[in-house]
Amino acid sequence: MIAAIKPAGANTRGLLAYLYGPGHHDEHLDPHLVAGFAMLGMPDPGRDENATLTELGHHLDEPVRLRNSEFGKPVTDHVWHCPVRAAPEDRRLSDTEWGEIAQRIVHAAGIAPAGDDLGCRWIAVRHASDHIHILATTVREDGRRPKLHDSGIRVGNECRQIEKDYGLRRLTKSDRTAARRPTQAEMHKAERLGWEQTSRQWLQDRIRAAIPHARSVEELLAYLEADDILVKPRRGPSGDLLGYAVGRPGDVNKDGEQIYHPGGKIAPDLTLPKLKSRLETTAPEEHPTARRNHTTTPWHQATDALDMLHADMADTTHAQAHITAFGDLLEATAQKAPVDLRIELRSASHAFARAQRSQIRADHQAAHALRTAARDITGAATGPDGSALAALTAALVWAAILAARWHDAQGHAHQTDAARQAIRHLQAATDTALAPTLTELETRHPKQETRRTLANDVRTAIPDHADRILTDPAWPALSTVLADAEVGGHQPHQLLKEAAARRELGTAHSPARVLITRIQHTSRNPAPNRRAEAARLRSTMALAAHGHQGPTPQPTTTLKPHTDQRLRQR
Repeated sequence: MIAAIKPAGANTRGLLAYLYGPGHHDEHLDPHLVAGFAMLGMPDPGRDENATLTELGHHLDEPVRLRNSEFGKPVTDHVWHCPVRAAPEDRRLSDTEWGEIAQRIVHAAGIAPAGDDLGCRWIAVRHASDHIHILATTVREDGRRPKLHDSGIRVGNECRQIEKDYGLRRLTKSDRTAARRPTQAEMHKAERLGWEQTSRQWLQDRIRAAIPHARSVEELLAYLEADDILVKPRRGPSGDLLGYAVGRPGDVNKDGEQIYHPGGKIAPDLTLPKLKSRLETTAPEEHPTARRNHTTTPWHQATDALDMLHADMADTTHAQAHITAFGDLLEATAQKAPVDLRIELRSASHAFARAQRSQIRADHQAAHALRTAARDITGAATGPDGSALAALTAALVWAAILAARWHDAQGHAHQTDAARQAIRHLQAATDTALAPTLTELETRHPKQETRRTLANDVRTAIPDHADRILTDPAWPALSTVLADAEVGGHQPHQLLKEAAARRELGTAHSPARVLITRIQHTSRNPAPNRRAEAARLRSTMALAAHGHQGPTPQPTTTLKPHTDQRLRQR
């Protein structure tokens, strides 16, 4: 059940004309009162042919007129309007039940608290089977104004209890992180102009698409302007940015003036302070011994950054920062991915937008690596190769699973649902990205004897999941990946253990596919023993250059004796 409190107005008679009229878009059938502040003697134009809308309006406005005559300063925003709608699959409620629900709503809102004879005047009109409209005038019988601060939260909580009491569809409790719902006027305007989205929805998508490209809010606004979005910054005398609003070309009011929307009215996380906190972080100081690989592509760097995500989810401020930055990385990937993956990735990014925000403050400094990876992807000149793309999409799936688990543990129902929707789209994208790689690997799988040896490695390294892996249709392709890695100097047993440690396999619908992407990503780096050998050789050359006369260290072989035999079996 949804109760949507509308902005205050001043025309009681005008709203009554709509409620009792034929309706602008939905047909109004048999409009009549189901409840009110005093039903005895209440004029009901829907059931009494002698009652008029003007009479009913005067009846509701009487406390307003008395206050205006006493204080001299007229009340101009005294009309309170709240439609209350049941879900399509709910049973048909009777007039009596709708009347009881209306009384609970006005009590929760503070319009007419139960037992308070001096509350505001109100009525509930039913003109359809699935909803009612509550109209109230916000001046109490004693002339005071009601306390309506946070009335939307209280009404929402009451709706959740009403659903439970009446056996209706149960909705999740609001956490004030959702973007504003489009109004009826916005939706009708979009339909009239042939737009698929309302202006605020369209602007939200454009801003989120621009965020991965920017290092500051000023860069973000410049990027939006370059994308033909109308930007209206608000600056102080010093030129500092104090706020901003954006407009959609062609979205004008009745006077032909451009309509602008402040960022905070588009989505809660798009206010200027929140964007500054999110974008304007500094790079953490790198440890002097940190290894840098300047040949790594942005796609591999993004996968490496996602691999570290699970290690930093215990701190809630860090976890929220990583989840926010993950959403930006997902958006960047969708922009640069091949066409055949773009629809699923864009759907995943759109779904995950709600999962990016919660009431937990984010320490955005902690997510610098993910944010840098997103910017690097947007600036990449070329797209990823097949294995890099498959590894990244698989890592995106796992990161989304971590986000869903974290939100679920925090009790964030809306964000958990959003993350799970994104997971479904990401899994479809991963299947598409991995298909060519699987086809190529399966055409050159190793000989049966080598596969038996590799199967023993699987049973030894991952005993709990060995049966699922070895019966997975992708096992022949995984055996090829393991054999290729062994040729490169890696140990299959160790690669399997490392891959399983980075991504638990219990929730994977195809554990062999998960291991393929993980091992291909890991085995692209030099094997550890080869790096050690290279270091020893460099040390030997340096000693020789300085005239060192000691014994020359002998290089060690990078493959164990049994490895040569396994390679000959391929």
